[in-house]
Amino acid sequence: MGSPVYITAMADALPNQPVSNKEMENLLGMAGNKPSRARAVILRSNKIKQRYYAIDPETKEMTHTNASLAAQAVKGLFTDPTELNQIQSLIASTSQADQTLPNHGVMVHGELNNPPCEVVSTSGICLCGVTALKYAYLNIKAEEVENSVVVASEIASSMMTAKNFDKECQHKVETLEQNPEVAFEKDFLRWMLSDGAGAAFLQNKPVAGQLNLRIDWIDIISYANELETCMYAGAVKQDDGQLKSWTRFSAEEVTQQSIMTVKQDVRLLNENIVKYTVEDALSRIIEKRKLVASDYALFVPHYSSGYFRERLYAGLENIDFTIPYEKWYTNLTERGNTGSASIFIMLSELLRSNTLEKGQQLLCYIPESGRFSSGFMQLTVE
Repeated sequence: MGSPVYITAMADALPNQPVSNKEMENLLGMAGNKPSRARAVILRSNKIKQRYYAIDPETKEMTHTNASLAAQAVKGLFTDPTELNQIQSLIASTSQADQTLPNHGVMVHGELNNPPCEVVSTSGICLCGVTALKYAYLNIKAEEVENSVVVASEIASSMMTAKNFDKECQHKVETLEQNPEVAFEKDFLRWMLSDGAGAAFLQNKPVAGQLNLRIDWIDIISYANELETCMYAGAVKQDDGQLKSWTRFSAEEVTQQSIMTVKQDVRLLNENIVKYTVEDALSRIIEKRKLVASDYALFVPHYSSGYFRERLYAGLENIDFTIPYEKWYTNLTERGNTGSASIFIMLSELLRSNTLEKGQQLLCYIPESGRFSSGFMQLTVE
């Protein structure tokens, strides 16, 4: 069976002051010097009221790197800075690192400046934080190490500022398109994504005198064999659903088409996210793990938009695994969608809330629309 694994500490880092819906476009800038026509509609749908950006409101310069924000969250795990020296394994994840090489994990290690240790990075979109957590979990369970630090972080704003779209808008003017606007699949995500980091300290023993979260299991399922790409960056989606890499474009084309920015096939998302990541994935896990919905004191779902809340509930109903809303925990409206960091930030705040009780079981849900993957995790309060 291996060693038990406990989350004994959690911390989060949210850059600067909260940004309201009214302040967003001033901070990110207007693409093509024109206000977004989609912004108001998207914000009404996603139900997010405020979020955080690593952007100085005065200078509009970035205040954090992805690696530095991740390191800030890790440092928050420990009351004594020298405790960083005990880290045996560091696993870091993000959707978009500050650089293509080297990997994000070693950059976080450099920011922390803790002694040499095993460092691993996982990549992806929303689910990469959980793949990092699973590596740490299995590392301890296999008794390779006694502890691991996991951190997931996102600086989405660095790719959403208006300067990333200016060349595209100017190119449209030059090609006689008199009303240049950022394509919806790009503009959509400008009003959806936020910055933040969350970290967890995992050990093979619980810490006495406090609440610990025992990790019972983590299951991850991909549907890339069945569905084409839905959310992507650094590529252009072709008519046949295949991605054409940024490496196959000239530097001029990359800027003229904003190829490096994050894009979302919204139609594909709406048609498939619940069917695959909830109904199919959870049905498989229910059968595998013999789950019973009433066993859970709390359901901790990561969903990108308030638009999906009722659809997620309906998906649970469709597979006879209804969990009433009063058992749901989310902070989407106040923290925004921080991608891979979201589940860590939610659990960190939940631990601080003093509402958890010994023996409670938590079911966590983390979907990813990149090419449709899903993760579920069971935690027990000890």
